[in-house]
Amino acid sequence: MSLYIEIEQIGDVAVLQCSGRIVRAEALRVLKDAVISLSQPRVIVLDLSEVKMLDGGGLGTLAFMHNWSSDNGTQLKIVNPSKLVREMLELTGLTSVLHISSVDDVIEMFCNSDRAIKNVNRAAA
Repeated sequence: MSLYIEIEQIGDVAVLQCSGRIVRAEALRVLKDAVISLSQPRVIVLDLSEVKMLDGGGLGTLAFMHNWSSDNGTQLKIVNPSKLVREMLELTGLTSVLHISSVDDVIEMFCNSDRAIKNVNRAAA
């Protein structure tokens, strides 16, 4: 099983729903490219609920994306990590670096993004 990513961007919030395995060079490159190619996001949400395997390279990719997003003024949020992913993040101490969010946090981000878009549209009118 490879890594599959479904991307949805609403305004400045992008959600990447990942499923499969975040292992080996090809999957790591696909995930990095998906994040880097987003159009000026304020928030990047990585839904890792369907990730079945994560190796050291995958952990390194998550750390890279954290640094990249910080350098680019973007928030990176991990949502719904699978049991395996959560265990790996806890074992390596990455839970103290990465922001792990609840579904409620994500809903609030989308609501705030929609309000911001409506405010901009009203100001432009």
